[in-house]
Amino acid sequence: MAQSGIKPPQARISGQTIIDELIRNMELGVLEMGYSILVPCVFSVYLHPDDYARVLAVHELFKEDARRALNARLAEWNAKPKLFGRNRARKTYRIAQNDWWFELYADSEGSVPPGDVEIHSELAEVQQPGYRGTKTTLISREPSVTSARVARDRENTRKQAPRILAEIHYRDDTGPQTYFVTQDEVSIGRGGEDLWVDLPLYTTDEVSREHLRLSRDSATGAFAVTDRSRNGTWLNGKRLTHGVPAPLPDRAEIGVADVIKLTFEVRR
Repeated sequence: MAQSGIKPPQARISGQTIIDELIRNMELGVLEMGYSILVPCVFSVYLHPDDYARVLAVHELFKEDARRALNARLAEWNAKPKLFGRNRARKTYRIAQNDWWFELYADSEGSVPPGDVEIHSELAEVQQPGYRGTKTTLISREPSVTSARVARDRENTRKQAPRILAEIHYRDDTGPQTYFVTQDEVSIGRGGEDLWVDLPLYTTDEVSREHLRLSRDSATGAFAVTDRSRNGTWLNGKRLTHGVPAPLPDRAEIGVADVIKLTFEVRR
């Protein structure tokens, strides 16, 4: 499926423009089933080399922002009241995996102009039988990156994927979620426009913008958790002392202001 937008070309692309195009791609790629509606969750994003170099410097921040935007759109769809068919069960919009998957690629073959973006998406990592995915561009042109190239790039990216150190499972206002810990420090909270957190929680303001922080000793692999909040953090039922790191077991339950429970588990 190819769609062309109405936005004019621009000299340099912005992260917000890419995220807007991800949302449009997701909307075009829905697959309605009997009891639910699947939306694409695997995205390959192709940029002009100059745009790619600019975005790559903050690609992890970009991916987290994109997750927030797509989760918010899913929550918006699922919150809309049903207009017709009062006795008919309402279909839920969902993704086929535990999390969204994004990867950025520099277009080295002259297919994507400066200020443009080409996005290829699938419903899941393994393409569904009979489903050819969705391809979109920002400006008025046909998608030009081939399916074979997308498959090759995705395969190479997966070979270079970072090691997952731990998993965090939780439920907030957007539903059940899984966060994969791949770095030695993770900030957790509501976040905000002027405060970045690695793991944003969509919930009430009882949760602080930066509520807690996880840290890992790269030499030993041991994790610790530090409360940085107003309303407290609990580790396996015991309230933590504010600002004092506490050893984090390989399996633990972390209470966030008595609002959200995080299930933490180290990967071995």
